[in-house]
Amino acid sequence: MIPYFPKQIASKAVYIYLGSLAAVSLLFLHYTMKLEYLVLGTVWVAGFFLLVSVCSKKWQHIPRKQFMLNLFLVSLGLRWLWVVFSYFFYLHQWGTPFEWMAADAESYYWDAVFYYSRLPLSTMWRILFVNTGTISDSGYFFYLGNVARLTGQSIIAPRLINSVFSALTVLLVYLMASRNLGEAGGRLAAVMTCFMPNLIYYCGLHLKETIMVFLMVAFMERADYLIRSRRFNVVSVVLPVLLALSLFSFRTVLGITAVFSLVTAVVLTSANTIGRHKRWVLIVWGVLAVATLWGGTVRSESESAWEMRFENQVAKREAQTQAGNRWAKYATGTVMAPIMFMLPFPTMVDVEQQYNQQVISGGNYVRTFLGGFVLLALYMAIFVRKNWRDLSLVGSFVMVYLAILSASGFSNSERFLLPALPGLLIMAAYGITQLDAKNYRYVRVWYYVVPTVIIGWAVFKLGSRGLL
Repeated sequence: MIPYFPKQIASKAVYIYLGSLAAVSLLFLHYTMKLEYLVLGTVWVAGFFLLVSVCSKKWQHIPRKQFMLNLFLVSLGLRWLWVVFSYFFYLHQWGTPFEWMAADAESYYWDAVFYYSRLPLSTMWRILFVNTGTISDSGYFFYLGNVARLTGQSIIAPRLINSVFSALTVLLVYLMASRNLGEAGGRLAAVMTCFMPNLIYYCGLHLKETIMVFLMVAFMERADYLIRSRRFNVVSVVLPVLLALSLFSFRTVLGITAVFSLVTAVVLTSANTIGRHKRWVLIVWGVLAVATLWGGTVRSESESAWEMRFENQVAKREAQTQAGNRWAKYATGTVMAPIMFMLPFPTMVDVEQQYNQQVISGGNYVRTFLGGFVLLALYMAIFVRKNWRDLSLVGSFVMVYLAILSASGFSNSERFLLPALPGLLIMAAYGITQLDAKNYRYVRVWYYVVPTVIIGWAVFKLGSRGLL
């Protein structure tokens, strides 16, 4: 078992990134990314792999409390640093402290500051959760409106507060992963989450993803604790249900996936882990809870999201085709499903109005590279260790959520894929800890798959727009 991220693999990942970036830039010289995006991408990639390699090894034997303190302080420091940097970076790039074409982010900000924060709390609750036909986004407006009561019109203050929740997410990943993978695997997963570029990136935006991911990981951690704990009480049972319900007020599909993953884990987890008596108690209680909560707006939104999944895919692809992306129509669920663990692919060419993708291209490369270890984790859990039943909560959440996305029009949307990232990092950490001389040959093959995919994605990006 390897308890840390090997330096050999970290160095190889950085070299492959630099080589792929150089190859794409030379092959498509007229569409080379601007210097600032090249630098950002390199910092994201080198920072992640080198820091994860160093810290996962250096922190593997320190006391648990010291490890958690280090984890929280480093996570928060990095996120606050990015919040301040990105504020002025966006201001310099586009004359506004928001990302390029920040329609949703600006809407969240203006509505929260100049509408919801000025309403009495009871009135805001009634508007968002009672007298409404939809509760998706209501949870974030409620949160952001109350933050605006404290911070006023400040743009940077809510992002600093969001960063605290992102740092807490890292600790929750550690608690959950250590119960599933053991102490070494839990620490590795947490360190990877700490330095993950995509999670840091969203702290500098006004979007809901940071808080949504926190609630999602909090649900998974509490649900995992409930399943594995020998004793449980009303609080330990009710809390995961409330957290799952809160996810419906951020993104309906996420709430559906949370409920499904909990049910799956209760049913599939081995009797040695959950206990037979406890399994049936949780099943009966879960049925009663869902029957009680499943009504009104939550039910109608869930049914609508499920019924419209294929229509949304067709509409999105048609819109992309009409906008000049001629090959988008081929990105069907059948095509996207097998590669969901690798998505989103990194954008390494300068395509008009794709600036946000270029800012986070390094983070997307990290996701694509780690996809190989996710596949290794699945192979080891199902065919070698055969312990997949005891890892079913994380596995079912990730696979169901990605399966739903693959059948939608947002299968390659980095923003929509983000909620699966903490689970994927846990799975990747498991894959890394299972490395040995025999299965390392699969990693060597992956070293060739990644640059091939990157160059192919650049061809797709440019070719679909008629730029080749």
